[in-house]
Amino acid sequence: MGKYEYEDRLTDIGPPLYKDMLPPVITKNFGQWKYHEILEPGVLVHVAESGDEIYTVRAGGCRIMSIEHIREICEIADKYCDGHLRFTTRNNIEFLVSDKSKLEPLKKDLASRGNKFPIGGTGAGVTNIVHTQGWLHCHTPAIDASGIVKAVMDDLFEYFTSMKLPAQVRISLACCLNMCGAVHCSDISILGIHRKPPLIEHDRLDAVCEVPLAIAACPTAAIKPKKVKLDDGKEVKSVEVNEPRCMFCGNCYTMCAAMPLADAQGDGIALWVGGKVSNSRTPPTFSKLAVPFIPNEPPRWPSTVKAIRKIVEAYAAGGKKYERVGEWIARIGWERFFEVTGLEFKHQHIDDYRLAMTTWRTTTQFKF
Repeated sequence: MGKYEYEDRLTDIGPPLYKDMLPPVITKNFGQWKYHEILEPGVLVHVAESGDEIYTVRAGGCRIMSIEHIREICEIADKYCDGHLRFTTRNNIEFLVSDKSKLEPLKKDLASRGNKFPIGGTGAGVTNIVHTQGWLHCHTPAIDASGIVKAVMDDLFEYFTSMKLPAQVRISLACCLNMCGAVHCSDISILGIHRKPPLIEHDRLDAVCEVPLAIAACPTAAIKPKKVKLDDGKEVKSVEVNEPRCMFCGNCYTMCAAMPLADAQGDGIALWVGGKVSNSRTPPTFSKLAVPFIPNEPPRWPSTVKAIRKIVEAYAAGGKKYERVGEWIARIGWERFFEVTGLEFKHQHIDDYRLAMTTWRTTTQFKF
């Protein structure tokens, strides 16, 4: 296995083979690791059957990085790690140290840069938030992504740099219900929601959109063609939306720029809890609704931050060791969850999705 595996390829399109970029100690011991352990928050060691060791220092990183920031990360990796680093799926930066004598100098260097590279995000704590594009880049977001993540992680910073929770807490954010983020399977999830159907710009729709394409884009068949008479008396081809069928997904806006969905009053945040991917103790679970709606409150989103803090602190106080958020909720019950978190129970929490009656709790018999 090596760089010559693909030397006869006819194109250079696509990524190079990842094994060519591994630290030598990992290449040498590939598939022969004996164990690994967390030495302290943010610091891990992997030990091979040969006795070789490699240390990992995990630092928090932002998903949207400047060129200058990436260059600084690379300079640190060149100085202490022979140029080797990796990014986790949750946007953490992992510096891979094969020379133990450089471990403490690396930690001190990172600490000397303020909170630019906080060490943590391992074990029984809150790791970095995986999130989508938000207002910065996406065309259909109901909420921002980077701004909310920054506000939430600033508030939960103590749980990133420590391991004092019952188990790991994975937080995710998706800026609309198309859900490019992992909000369906995270302990705590922040979901942007639209609550109003698209605004139809009849005067320009036929000029900038293919009407059949906009109609076909709707997953609930809520759009149909319609001829509309404008204020000047001109009749144009357009569409109309059956509002009760609209699920505010934004697919129509993706196909047609004259059907914008964003709305300052209608857009906001829903919080979900209890999802996980792990098979440990219980099967993987989907997250469930905790807070139906929180308005957008840039630049620091105080209501969202406060609600997430309530959930984390209640879990920290009541969860058993190794028990994930969803397992804690299943043990104490949903009624008790709303009591200990202080979150308000609303009619949206009673699930009426008929096709899930065998697996989801649809009864109205809550024991408050």
